[in-house]
Amino acid sequence: MATIGYARVSSTDQNLESQLELLSHCDEIFSEKESGAKNDRPELVRLINYIRKGDTVECVRMDRLARDTRHLLKLVDDFKAKGVTLKVQNISLDTGTATGRLMLTMLGAIGEFERNLLKERQKDGIRHAKEKGVYTGRKPTAKAKSSEVMAMVADGVKKAEISRRLGIGVASVYRIINDAKTLNDFSLKH
Repeated sequence: MATIGYARVSSTDQNLESQLELLSHCDEIFSEKESGAKNDRPELVRLINYIRKGDTVECVRMDRLARDTRHLLKLVDDFKAKGVTLKVQNISLDTGTATGRLMLTMLGAIGEFERNLLKERQKDGIRHAKEKGVYTGRKPTAKAKSSEVMAMVADGVKKAEISRRLGIGVASVYRIINDAKTLNDFSLKH
């Protein structure tokens, strides 16, 4: 029966030290600098493969382990299937108890709700900025290269090669070609 720590930050310029210090009592610590939105983080996968019946996985905060309820609950189910419990330090959560499992489900749902609210506020902010003419989004780099794409198509250059030469996606090459065909079809009919 070991205590296995898990620490994570989202980007390489962030620091793991404070989490590692809080997990220093653990028998083993898995740490990484990866986005929490990714479910297949390398060190998390290693941790899951490493844990054994009777172990406890411990993290400093719940959002270090999972970013949404579905992933969090799946991890807890995976842990439970292996006979492993989860402890979250900052909220004194322990999935080895019925109260801890209930609390986990409620907290996970609240966390997901907060993320959805943030996304809604961001969409509203972008919409509002667009209405004011302040936000125009990123410049359409592929469309700016339409004439170059069509010239290469006329020269018989393959679409993947056009993509590589111009530094745009293959899907953008196809979209430009299809837009040109649609425009030609429209002008022939009218």
